[in-house]
Amino acid sequence: MDKIPQNVRRYLPILDWGSKYDHDTFVSDLVAAVIVTIMLIPQSLAYALLAGLPAEMGLYASILPLIAYAIFGTSRALAVGPVAVVSLMTAAAIGDLNLTEPAQIALAAGTLAFISGVFLLVMGVFKLGFLANFLSHPVIAGFITASGILIATSQLKHILGIEAGGHSLIHIVESLLAHLGDTNVITLVIGVAATAFLFWVRKGLKPLLLAQGLKPRMADILAKAGPVAAVAVTALVSWVFALDTRGVAIVGEVPMGLPPLTAPSLSLDLWGQLFGAAVLISIIGFVESVSVAQTLAAKKRQRIDPDQELIGLGASNVGAALTGGYPVTGGFARSVVNFDAGAETPAAGAFTAVGILLAAMFLTPLLYFLPKATLAATIIVAVLSLVDFSILKKTWNYSRADFAAVAATILLTLIFGVEVGVSVGVGISIFLHLYKTSRPHVAEVGLVPGTEHFRNIKRHRVLTHPQMVTFRVDESLYFANARFLEDYVYERVTEDCGIKHVVLMCAAVNEIDTSALESLEEINARLKGMGIKLHLSEVKGPVMDRLRKSHLIDHLTGQVFLSQYAAMRALGDVSGEAGSLDAHPHDAEPHDADPQDADPHNKAAE
Repeated sequence: MDKIPQNVRRYLPILDWGSKYDHDTFVSDLVAAVIVTIMLIPQSLAYALLAGLPAEMGLYASILPLIAYAIFGTSRALAVGPVAVVSLMTAAAIGDLNLTEPAQIALAAGTLAFISGVFLLVMGVFKLGFLANFLSHPVIAGFITASGILIATSQLKHILGIEAGGHSLIHIVESLLAHLGDTNVITLVIGVAATAFLFWVRKGLKPLLLAQGLKPRMADILAKAGPVAAVAVTALVSWVFALDTRGVAIVGEVPMGLPPLTAPSLSLDLWGQLFGAAVLISIIGFVESVSVAQTLAAKKRQRIDPDQELIGLGASNVGAALTGGYPVTGGFARSVVNFDAGAETPAAGAFTAVGILLAAMFLTPLLYFLPKATLAATIIVAVLSLVDFSILKKTWNYSRADFAAVAATILLTLIFGVEVGVSVGVGISIFLHLYKTSRPHVAEVGLVPGTEHFRNIKRHRVLTHPQMVTFRVDESLYFANARFLEDYVYERVTEDCGIKHVVLMCAAVNEIDTSALESLEEINARLKGMGIKLHLSEVKGPVMDRLRKSHLIDHLTGQVFLSQYAAMRALGDVSGEAGSLDAHPHDAEPHDADPQDADPHNKAAE
């Protein structure tokens, strides 16, 4: 193992944890795999139904993708496979193609997974995982909440036993109301009973089993087996009473055997039609997977590599495309179950894949009479946990801009569908980022008496000099905010003719691009024409290294100071006696203090 090059080990995390694998770890992973397999079998069937695909494609998407992630993924607990949101996005993407032949639909789903996989792999190889950061958490939360509502609403047609369609909430509800009179009473009873049972299993079965004296591990396994029990009982009832002859929609024949070897379509037209949806599916899936993986890793003081996660998820989706599956990603609920069940390594996912493979090879005939209403109930119970309107209250109280982004994402997703909703959400995230950074927080600061600290003159009682003004720039300077800084400086110096020195305090500036450099040169030249010297203080090393390569330092009318306190001492007495400050206190009361300016230990601020 030690002879394997480091760059190879980086792309194959299995070489790291695999070299330390032992019997105890194997037992922990195997137990976790049993529990997740029990949970995944009905979920995979249900999510394939949600995606508008044959049930077996859900099983196929839960075999090779899990093995691929075990080889290339870095999370010890992430459970990869079909998930609700990605299934909904898959249904929307394929629905836009207006295909009718089952073979064409399956080919399109596989091609979508392949494009998504290749896109993720390219991002991983070139370390482009940071691009997903432009999709803010509030927007993601809003999109998932809206998607949960859409998914649950779309499954009501199976609960009612009617035909209905649509990719937006309005169209789905209109379609449901139009066909409400066609409700199949038997299907409705099965759907409502299964939904109620699954809700009870989620909250009430485990406490009941513990009260009966079962050990926590066994009680947990039996509670997770609730969906399997619902599948078994309703399929048995459907078979005994021949409910398919009484209008109850059933799954029908599910092919038995190994997943087929399949290839994506090579049609450029199809690739062009699916590419946008594949990119959105990739980004949404990656952001959610990494979020879950990082949360679970932190609980065991482990770490994940986001760029390697791109490769792991990319390989999983390529694997799905080559074995009759459709797009996959890391599932939140399954990952938490996997973690709680004691999974120690990604091998738990590979063992789960073996369990799903055995189900596909031997158990599929038992699914023939399974009512689709049962699968719909499984989906509804799973996705309603995704709906979280508390994000609206949180963002309203903390940031009205984020609230607007969340609200817009939820409304647009519900009204126009998932693709429009997430596309606009991405646009809003990028717009808010550019807007906020284009108007950076710039504070005029002064010296806190008795210290060497400088704080905002509008929030603290500080000392300043009538011929000197200091601006603390709390943002990196780049093309979008360079003009804002120019205008801010000019407005301040033109209203006070006594200013002789302007100091830019750059402690928070991590980057100065070419546009910002030109703005600083322009500020320097214009201030020189006004008889004012420009100084810099607390410039970070990497920023200073780049400034030295420019003409700014050579032509700077003032000096570059190591600290702002040094600047105050040097410039505080214009006659040249350092340290002789003709200071003026600002008696502004502090208000709306933020973490940068508030100092709980500073009595001058109270």
